[in-house]
Amino acid sequence: MASTSTDVGTAPPPLPDGFVAIMKRDCPTCELVDPVLAEIRAAGLTITGITQDDTSFPTSIDGVVDDTDLAISWHHEIETVPTLIDVRDGVEQRRIVGWSRDQWTSFTGVESLGADLPEQRPGCGSLSVDPNLIDELTVRFSGSVLNSRRIELAQLEDEMEAAFDRGWTDGLPVVPPTEARVMRMLEGTTRSADEIVATVPPDLIDVTVEQVATNAVLAGCRPEYLPVVLAAVEAACSDTFNMHGLLATTMHSGPIIVVNGPITAKIGMNGGHNTFGQGNRANMTIGRALQLVIRNIGGGRPGGERPGARGVDMSMHGSPGKLSFCFAELEDGSPFTPLSVAQGFEPGIDTVTLFAGQGPTPIIDQISRTPESLVRSFAASLRAAGSTKLAVGFDSMLIVSPEHGRIFGEAGWDRDKFMEALNELLMINGDELIRGANGIDEGLPAAFAGQPIPKFRPGGLLVAHAGGDAGLFSSILTGWVGGPKGSDPVTREITP
Repeated sequence: MASTSTDVGTAPPPLPDGFVAIMKRDCPTCELVDPVLAEIRAAGLTITGITQDDTSFPTSIDGVVDDTDLAISWHHEIETVPTLIDVRDGVEQRRIVGWSRDQWTSFTGVESLGADLPEQRPGCGSLSVDPNLIDELTVRFSGSVLNSRRIELAQLEDEMEAAFDRGWTDGLPVVPPTEARVMRMLEGTTRSADEIVATVPPDLIDVTVEQVATNAVLAGCRPEYLPVVLAAVEAACSDTFNMHGLLATTMHSGPIIVVNGPITAKIGMNGGHNTFGQGNRANMTIGRALQLVIRNIGGGRPGGERPGARGVDMSMHGSPGKLSFCFAELEDGSPFTPLSVAQGFEPGIDTVTLFAGQGPTPIIDQISRTPESLVRSFAASLRAAGSTKLAVGFDSMLIVSPEHGRIFGEAGWDRDKFMEALNELLMINGDELIRGANGIDEGLPAAFAGQPIPKFRPGGLLVAHAGGDAGLFSSILTGWVGGPKGSDPVTREITP
């Protein structure tokens, strides 16, 4: 959507030589020092008043410069009024803000300034940094760095309905991506707006940082979330993760994003109570932004979007996770090293891990108080992931809750000991898995009878720690096909 601004990329207005006082009438301190400007001029010095909001103010001197469009204030980075600037040959030498008799006397060399005034008063916020104005001022004066096509809406056209009509949404309302909002989103990263982030399936379209930022706006992200979204897009669009295959499968699965590192606390992600659920802005909008990039840039739209629609996303049932599935691993209090470390990264590195999976299946064990008993509960539940008759081909992610985690931690079980015990318990006699066994036709060929078969391929079971601190429940996120014919988990470092 287009910004309403037309005055893009204006040159910085010059400041006149002498002393320059930038003021606004709607500031008690500016009103207080108004007479001081006349005292400075009476001392034979040149002083110019520049007003942000009222061309008849300041009243004590003539020749007030109109800055009600805030061009001067924005370009010269005025954050507080009054600001007094010393200008020589058109170049700023120094500045002071607010009112302090000692500072103004030293700055101008005029003795006894404002003898009847208080010794000091703090200034007020400049209109050029007003949160309600700064985004449009940035668009107007900085020169647009955006390359996206502008879309003008009719005067009576509703922005929300326009997004639905143009197919930009996932079925929920989106935030209109005005130029000001996209530019503000780009402030969340040091990467260039025109840098190509990835090639997005299924249409194999190169996506830029700017386009990811636009979809992050649509999703409702804050600028500080953008580096996480960028890393998630890179991971999702890798050949290893195979987003195209994940779209084309008839299974329920979609991308699950697990975030590790200090950034989770910095941006306020949730790894505790209701970690997979609603309510946390970062969790919900980061996952949604990734899905909107796949949809709006890559063309990964679902069937069933409209009556009779045939989209690329062929999931038989889908899942709510296809809207957004993103959470932080709860590293504090975990008995295990973080998932990112298990994936090969150093502790303390910000990462995203993408896993092709679906909604949680609970593991309920409220009685086990030893790691030996609890790990058997986990193994019994994991053996049913996908199907009790399927092994090796389908991955899973086990989410260990804090209360269950404490049982392992208090017994001294680290990740290695836990995984060794769990993998041993997940070896299954092939007699249970062959077709026809237990009266179920699904299963492996008879040639596997009598052989010990692992439920998961090497590396096919991921383990993370998350959830509320009350409740003896853990969760299984059942995955999609693993390996070259499906998807491998991908971990990427988050860069600013």
